[in-house]
Amino acid sequence: MSSFSVLTGLFQVPWSDYVSNIGEGLFRTLGYTIASFVGAAILGLAIALMRLNRLRILRILAAFYTEIFKNVPLLAIIFLTYFGLPAVGVRFEVFEAGVLSLILFYAAYLSEIFRAAISGVHRGQQEGAEALGLSRTKTFTHVVLPQAVRLALPGTNTMFVDLIKSTSLLVTISAAELMTQAQLIASETFRSLEVYLVISAVYFAICYPISQCLLVLERKIHAGVPLTVARRRRLRMAKSFLAQGRT
Repeated sequence: MSSFSVLTGLFQVPWSDYVSNIGEGLFRTLGYTIASFVGAAILGLAIALMRLNRLRILRILAAFYTEIFKNVPLLAIIFLTYFGLPAVGVRFEVFEAGVLSLILFYAAYLSEIFRAAISGVHRGQQEGAEALGLSRTKTFTHVVLPQAVRLALPGTNTMFVDLIKSTSLLVTISAAELMTQAQLIASETFRSLEVYLVISAVYFAICYPISQCLLVLERKIHAGVPLTVARRRRLRMAKSFLAQGRT
């Protein structure tokens, strides 16, 4: 049997009939990803600051949260949020349950990344800012946070791509994302191997370019390349002043 006949025997699903399904699933997947990542980043930063707080009770609460959600499977959190909470009168729509589950899970990991990044900023940076008269808030936002972001980028980028893939677990609550659409197509066509191969290729087509773009961004930031127009303008002004001073 030739390789061409093998391929034609494998790919027999009329994909033109399911383009809208895949498009809808892809749109919902990206919606879950963006909403969950923003929420997880905000909650993770708050937990990281609690872990670094001087108050012992806040450190204990943050550590308790982190250890719980780092050691419970994401699938169990999804089931508890969507199927378990209604038993005590708390009900969420599918999108709300999915996003909340992903936020709770990934905030624990992001908090550890953020905590390590903030702790990695040399203490002398903060002392120097305080010596210049900056408040604790301004010291954190203008001195500590920009350097911590640079240190946190590798781990944060990894978590973002991992979150995209983890949205596939929402198939268990029929979230209408990409994997749910794949399950529906497979049930209609009875071509499971072909369907899941194609959906896997779609996931790869999403995750690989994003991971490479984030890697390029990470390298640029580590190299000190200004990413905004304002920073580029200030850099050009600084270079022109230095050039004038030499002449």
